[in-house]
Amino acid sequence: MRRPASERSAPGVQVRGVRAMKVVVMGAGVIGVTTAYYLAKAGAEVTVLDRQTGPGLETSYANAGELSYGMTSPWAAPGVPKKALQWLFMKRRPLFIWPMISPTMWSWGLQMLRNCNDESYRVNKSRMVRVSNYSRDVMPDLISETGIEYDGREQGTLQLFRTEKQLKGSKADQEVLAEFDSPFEVLDQDGCIAAEPALAQVRDKFVGGLRLTADRTGDCRMFTIALAEKCAEMGVTFQYGQTIKSIAIENGSVAGVDTEVAGRITGDKYICALGSYAPNVLNPVGVKLPVYPVKGYSVTIPVIDDAKAPQSTIMDETHKVAITRLGDRIRVAGTAEIAGYSKRLGPHATDTVRHVIGDLFPGGGDISKAEGWTGLRPMTPDGTPVLGPSKYDNLFLNTGHGTLGWTMACGSARAVTDVVLGQEPEISFDGLTAERYAT
Repeated sequence: MRRPASERSAPGVQVRGVRAMKVVVMGAGVIGVTTAYYLAKAGAEVTVLDRQTGPGLETSYANAGELSYGMTSPWAAPGVPKKALQWLFMKRRPLFIWPMISPTMWSWGLQMLRNCNDESYRVNKSRMVRVSNYSRDVMPDLISETGIEYDGREQGTLQLFRTEKQLKGSKADQEVLAEFDSPFEVLDQDGCIAAEPALAQVRDKFVGGLRLTADRTGDCRMFTIALAEKCAEMGVTFQYGQTIKSIAIENGSVAGVDTEVAGRITGDKYICALGSYAPNVLNPVGVKLPVYPVKGYSVTIPVIDDAKAPQSTIMDETHKVAITRLGDRIRVAGTAEIAGYSKRLGPHATDTVRHVIGDLFPGGGDISKAEGWTGLRPMTPDGTPVLGPSKYDNLFLNTGHGTLGWTMACGSARAVTDVVLGQEPEISFDGLTAERYAT
């Protein structure tokens, strides 16, 4: 439970006359930038490194736009292996697996299968909800403090069911939502249309829905850019175009981050927020994390008729596709493709997401002007991110958020900042650290 504001202090308050702690953050996506913000707010001297030319140009660029507090769940769940086999034979399937000679991929997949049971699901979900609920609680403070704009809306998420079987199957989800204090409404056809009026034109295509009323929406990249600008005003240094070659270890601690252009960047403490690419720099120094890239796709289209367009987020349960309203645009995202680090955007890659937006909201957006995108989600086999300390006393982790990086960004960044600066975090780190993968 988060303490009231009157009982809290800012994390890591700088002591007058004492040199500010120097912290190097690896990664300028939403996780890295949000972490940099909380560190700078606490008085740390922060440098952010990223190989891209600006912030939010990897997974944060064109994700679904959902702040999915109510839909925080691990992909590894009871019944998923059977569903995954069925999905592979669907015409517009939500899952693609490209067989590769990759021990890393197969090891990750087997670990995920071992988590597909009731006991593991409940443990993993409780850990994930702990982070996402904390993020839900602290994000409004950040928005109030910074005043940044990101096409945000607070109208919930509508999980749309096309069949009675899906609607009945949601009973288990409702019980879990109630257990974790996530507000929801069970809606019939008319209730769904009241929440999303444009669905009236396709009412024969669904039977009901589950509305998650605490969920929000917003453009993750717009948020990341705006927050990076605030960070720069606060003194954060951003070094773009810096591909990280390796983490240098000396005398049992991190001595610096070696980059291709600027050479070695040093600090007092270091935070890895590199998403899917975290294992590339962590594995060589003995920090073994089962974080694997799961590819996703999206299209962004302009709204041409507001009355026929979505107003918030709709999750099509059949195709596992999210449709989100972002200002005068519609973002449609989905598909899970296991294909290593490939970011190829083939000619038919976005067929499924294009089909869903045309099927549910015909005439709402101009599909002919769709901007296609693909990105890599940093997935752990148990769904839970990897936060906090590592085997090195000055190296910390903030990665492995899967599809929920945008959802968990503020909470995980605030909590990791507390740990880095030696403060008592407001949430328990039990089950969130790399120790759960120790062998």
